Amino acid sequence: MSTSSAPAVSLTSVSFAWPDGTPVFDGLQVAFGPGRTGLIGRNGSGKSTLLKLIAGVLTPGEGIVRTADDIGYLPQNVTLDTGLRVDEVLGIADARAALHAIEAGDAREEHFAAVGDDWDVEERATATLDQLGLGHIGLDRTTGEVSGGESVLLRLAALLLRGPGVLLLDEPTNNLDLYARRRLYAAVEAWSGVLVVVSHDRELLDRVDQIADLRDGEVTWYGGNFTAYEEIIAVEQEAAERMVRVAEADLRRQKRELLDAQVKLARRKRYGQKMWDQKREPKVVMGNRKRAAQESAGKHRVLHEEKLAEARERLDDAVEAVRDDDEIRVDLPYTAVPPGRSVLTLSNLTLRYGARVKGEFELRGPERIALVGRNGAGKTTLLRTISGDLAPVSGEVLAHVPLRFLPQRLDVLDDELSVAENVARQAPDATNNRVRARLARFLFRGAKADQRAGTLSGGERFRAALAALMLAEPAPQLLLLDEPTNNLDMASVRQLSSALESYQGTLIVASHDVPFLKSVGITRWLLLDGELRDVDEIPDDGLPAPRAPRDLADSASGTP
Repeated sequence: MSTSSAPAVSLTSVSFAWPDGTPVFDGLQVAFGPGRTGLIGRNGSGKSTLLKLIAGVLTPGEGIVRTADDIGYLPQNVTLDTGLRVDEVLGIADARAALHAIEAGDAREEHFAAVGDDWDVEERATATLDQLGLGHIGLDRTTGEVSGGESVLLRLAALLLRGPGVLLLDEPTNNLDLYARRRLYAAVEAWSGVLVVVSHDRELLDRVDQIADLRDGEVTWYGGNFTAYEEIIAVEQEAAERMVRVAEADLRRQKRELLDAQVKLARRKRYGQKMWDQKREPKVVMGNRKRAAQESAGKHRVLHEEKLAEARERLDDAVEAVRDDDEIRVDLPYTAVPPGRSVLTLSNLTLRYGARVKGEFELRGPERIALVGRNGAGKTTLLRTISGDLAPVSGEVLAHVPLRFLPQRLDVLDDELSVAENVARQAPDATNNRVRARLARFLFRGAKADQRAGTLSGGERFRAALAALMLAEPAPQLLLLDEPTNNLDMASVRQLSSALESYQGTLIVASHDVPFLKSVGITRWLLLDGELRDVDEIPDDGLPAPRAPRDLADSASGTP
């Protein structure tokens, strides 16, 4: 846990429920102290809600939230007024204006009050922007001129410049490209105060000092980074599964002993009845023996039933200790692409917003392509052009196999239809039983398959969208995924990796999540940076040399 006896943040007996009555926390007890904490948990476990309670954005129904320091909070969805200047976002506009007035000879007292002791405010602001790779953005620019990823870093720069005692970050790398992520990682490593970060980015989580696992409304602490956490969990899982096996064996033994006892008691009962019928002993003696036998039989039955109940309880406890580690199973032989078969041809392609594919670019099966590049380079535009959602400015896209595209927004689902109905739309000739049998492989069993898509959690919605695409007819032999791990918890990312491992078609994944890309067996790395080109595998400690951040026409506007 934290290294200090006086935590900077503490929540005591905190309860919180949404307006519709859905409970999130009931009597939560947790404290955060010095150091960097990675807050993890399944989608819907309440991680973002917990940060909002600490930041004061939400108020608990019961309990107390105490903070000993100033709080800086970076929410998951950052929105900035496009008319604001950069210095206004950084919170230094008044001090900067006063400083310029003093330098111009205006010595009014209010200017000195506005500056205070912060005479180097511009230098500090510029240094902070440089630290986050935003040195090319001037303090007088407006936020409408920066990309979505840059706006996230700009909000972070404002927090770093302010220097709060406690920094709360909610999925800060979701909209950042590989280059921007490296900058954020460095800022996190340099942070010396209290930091609580919610993230599914394992590279970021490997830079924290401790992991707080939020599960079933309680927090369990693990020392070390995410890799150390996974190692501990693996040992715990192995021990828990071993206890399940022991408890199952004990339950079988107790069932056998109860059965044996019932057989013995039945034999004694038959013998006693035989003696009674033959009246070989005095009636009083036989009556006493019968009562004693009944009492003994009752005690034995109760004893064995208690042992059986205890064995069942031990098994239940052991099963409860094993984490839900269900994996998506994809066994779709019709998605297979023979080695060397031509899958996709791009010819002299010019995309909207300026990116290009020179000459003829061909993909052959069953390649696994990682599409990387800066925010605004045109990765989403390229995938949408390949899928047919967008027409190219010039050139030709020719897909030689059936393909499917999973966009970031997951808008392939009809929210008013059930999961099963959404899948059936993509495979109209499949029987209901066939649809449900296949959905079970995506962990939608029984009533879950009948749940309306609009009520699904983030992770469930992703699984449903993936099922709708991969179970479509004809089976997709080319699968396009756009930032598939955004907003997925770690368990869902593992499930996705497992599903893609068994997919036999050609895969193109646009992602900034390098560990995820490596986990799905990428065979070819493509960099889109004005033009599409092959690059070496992304190393753990670096990136392909990027072009200047303003080379592309769409980078300033944040166009995808």
